[in-house]
Amino acid sequence: MRFRPFRHHRPPWWPENEAWPPQRRPRHYPFFRGMGCLFAFFNMLGWAIVIFILVTVARNAGWLSFGGEHFPLGLPVVVGILIAALVTIVFVGSGLRRVFTPLDDLVEAAERVADGDYSVRVGERGPRAVGSLVRAFNNMASRLDSTQANRRNLLADVTHEMRTPLTVIQGNLEGMLDGVYPADEAKLRGVLDETVLLSRIIEDLRTLAVAESGTLQLKRQPTDLEALIHEAAGAFQAQAGSKGVNLTVDAAPNTSAINVDHGRILQVLTNLISNALRYTPAGGTVRVSCAPADSMVVVEVQDTGPGIAPEDLPHVFERFYRSADSGGMGLGLAIAKHLVEAHGGTLTAASGPGRGTTMRMALPAQPR
Repeated sequence: MRFRPFRHHRPPWWPENEAWPPQRRPRHYPFFRGMGCLFAFFNMLGWAIVIFILVTVARNAGWLSFGGEHFPLGLPVVVGILIAALVTIVFVGSGLRRVFTPLDDLVEAAERVADGDYSVRVGERGPRAVGSLVRAFNNMASRLDSTQANRRNLLADVTHEMRTPLTVIQGNLEGMLDGVYPADEAKLRGVLDETVLLSRIIEDLRTLAVAESGTLQLKRQPTDLEALIHEAAGAFQAQAGSKGVNLTVDAAPNTSAINVDHGRILQVLTNLISNALRYTPAGGTVRVSCAPADSMVVVEVQDTGPGIAPEDLPHVFERFYRSADSGGMGLGLAIAKHLVEAHGGTLTAASGPGRGTTMRMALPAQPR
C-alpha cells in the first residue's frame, strides 16, 4: 500500500478557504463516441443478418454448395457482399470517429468552462459543420478569458488609482481631528480637490465600463461639427495664450452635417486638445482641422510637441497606460477611443520623436 501523508489531514500549506480533501472532477463519459460504437455494433449486426439470410437462401436454392467439387456463381456474390460489408463498416466507423470525437471534446471543454476554466480550447477537426461549432466555442472561450482578465486588471487598476486620493483625504481629516493640522480653508480646499479627483476617477471608470460593454447610450442629433470644434477649442484659448502656444482651428466648408452625440464628441475633442496643449512647448502650435474624406468626416488635432516614443505609441489607447513623462490617470484616450468607436468611427495616433503628434478622428458623414 502506498504511503499518503496528507490523505486524512489537511496539509499546513493548503489554503484555508478551500475544502480538504479536494473534490475530484468526475470523469467525462464520451457520450458521442459511445453512441458511435453502438451504431457501429448495430451496423455490423445488420450486415451479419443480411449475409446469413443470403447464405441460407443460396444454399436452399442450390446456388451454393460447400461439399461439391465446384462453386456456382452464388459464392462470389456472397463473398463480395461480405467484403462490401467490411469496407462499409470501416468507412462508417472512421466517419463517425471524425464527427463524434470533437463533439465529445467539446462537451468536456464546455464542462470545464462551466467550472470557470476559460483557458480551455478544442482542436478544430472533423467535418466543416463540426469545425465551425468548435471554432465558435473557442472564440466564446477566448472572449470569456479576455473578459475575466480585463476584470482582474480593472480591479487592480481601480485599487491603485483610488488609493492615492483616499490616502490624502484620510490623512488630512485625521490630522485635523488630532489637532495636527488646522481646519482652515486651505486644508479643507485640499480635501475638496481630492474628492473632486476621486469623483472624476469614478465617473471615468463608469464611462469606460459602459463603453467597453457596448451598452453606451448615445443621444444622437444633427450637429454642426465646425461649431463644435470652435466650442472645444475656445475653452482652451486662455490656457494656450498663457502658455505661449498658438491654438488654431481650420475647418473646411460643408463638413458640419453629422449625426452624433454632442456631449460625447465634445468630450473627445476636449481630451485631444488638452493632451496636445500639455505636451506642446511655448512657441509651438496646436492645430485642429476638419475635412470630409469619402463617406467620413476627419478631425485632426496636431501639435508640435516632442512626440510619442515608438515603444509607447501602440499603447496610448490602453486603459491606465502612461509613459514616463505623461500625467493624468491614463483613462482619457481609452475613453475617447471607445466613444468614437461607439459612433461607428475610428481614432488613431501618428507620432515620432521630435515630430509632434497627430490624433485622427474619423466619423461617419451620414447618420448611422
